[in-house]
Amino acid sequence: MSTRGGGAARRGRDRRAEILPPPPGGPRFRRGEEPSVGVVGGGIAGLAAATLLAERGARVTLYEREESLGGRLAGHPTRLTDGSPVTMTRGFHAFFRQYYNLRGLLRRTDPALARLTAMPDYPLRHSGGLTDSFARVPRTPPFSALGFVALSPTFGWRDLAALDARAALPLLDVRVPEVYERFDDVSATDFLERVRFPEAAHHLAFEVFSRSFFADPRELSAAELLLMFHIYFLGSSEGLLFDVPDEPFPQALWEPLGDYLRRLGADVRTGTEIREITPLDGGGAEVRTGAGADRHQAVVLAADTGGLRRIVDASPALGTSAWREDVAALRTAPPFLVSRLWLDRPVRSDRHGFLGTSGYDGLDNISVLERYEGEAARWAARTGGSVVELHAYAVDPGAERKRVQDMLVDRLHRIYPETVDARVVDARHEWRADCPLFPVGSHARRPTVRTPHPWLVLAGDAIRCDLPVALMERAATTGFLAANALLGDRGVRGQVLWTVPRAGRSPVLRALGALAGDRSPR
Repeated sequence: MSTRGGGAARRGRDRRAEILPPPPGGPRFRRGEEPSVGVVGGGIAGLAAATLLAERGARVTLYEREESLGGRLAGHPTRLTDGSPVTMTRGFHAFFRQYYNLRGLLRRTDPALARLTAMPDYPLRHSGGLTDSFARVPRTPPFSALGFVALSPTFGWRDLAALDARAALPLLDVRVPEVYERFDDVSATDFLERVRFPEAAHHLAFEVFSRSFFADPRELSAAELLLMFHIYFLGSSEGLLFDVPDEPFPQALWEPLGDYLRRLGADVRTGTEIREITPLDGGGAEVRTGAGADRHQAVVLAADTGGLRRIVDASPALGTSAWREDVAALRTAPPFLVSRLWLDRPVRSDRHGFLGTSGYDGLDNISVLERYEGEAARWAARTGGSVVELHAYAVDPGAERKRVQDMLVDRLHRIYPETVDARVVDARHEWRADCPLFPVGSHARRPTVRTPHPWLVLAGDAIRCDLPVALMERAATTGFLAANALLGDRGVRGQVLWTVPRAGRSPVLRALGALAGDRSPR
């Protein structure tokens, strides 16, 4: 399959994954008719849009505020106290097999996805001592759920019998976008309490999902939680195992993609902040930066939540008052912390590359980087040490940062006691607060890919997308959808996309799920 054609996204093992063809059109712009398109934001969404537009012949200028591409998966070089040059990133990210469109983007420079390596398990450990594993759980629904119950030490057949079956039925019949109509006005916590999940299973199987949104489940829309359950568990046969890049994000993913864009003729401008976007008479816009202004016939605005709000606020001629209010209403999730420690001795050889944790006072996961990342493995082999990464999501904004950092290290010592006597050769702590928040009742007013201007489209994981996608896959999908919209308007065929099924897989399960419809909150 051509990496420059319309079908670079590929279905995985799930034969029921859905194809989303773009509007019909020509293969690329005719010579002399190539539009100038400004793409604002060099994260996954902006890179997806810029790549597709450049492949179809558009004259693309990509503006990225930071000095490197990748957005929240960017990285930067630093030097440890022992003199070692290393790459600091914002932490572990799982590339699930359901991420068809993100993988389609990565195939542009890595057709076989050889730079991704499979993680053998997705273990989840509760502070009570129980650990769930997904390595042996069947991947095809409904056997995935039955297998989890049969194998899980935290969720057994007695727990299944204790559930409020009627309250749990919607899990079997998640339909997109109807799930938002039914459950966007309920919090994830309220939904779980209605279902009566046992506490350990609540933490391990569901709170882990909600905190993937960097959100407190008391604030998160239950619709997003149900969507996650559908994407990863009951709606897809790809399963919960995932891949990770075998080198830091810049080297494995974004530097090759940036080079690819330049070979296509794109002008990639890092370290360039957008100050204002001004509509032009007759269509298109002037994009103003600190270095001057460029005129484009179309613009893709793929900034993060804060950047989108800032640019729209600084561009008073953009959109309608209602649209501007919707953009201004977008919220950012609480701060999160990524602590990376270079230790002078190894962790035990049986430690997983990734361990999800719950009940440890805010520690959400532990990664041992040398298990999968080449740069960390080379450092560990040379020094005899380990590179360990700790994550804390949805941190209280008022918390004292040093205390949180010390708490994560203390919890590491409890979970991996062999690290107690290890000397920290060096440490880096990344504090960020730029992930979108999907609070209760927010879906209806989230801005969509289309805007009041036909020449302006939005992309990113904060943008409303009525497809079963989330997180990095939502970013990639909206990036391609934004490019498809501009291409389709100009008679050029866009990108073929894939998603997991947009409704429950089994007619029987869907029928059972529909029984709960009358009790669904409205």
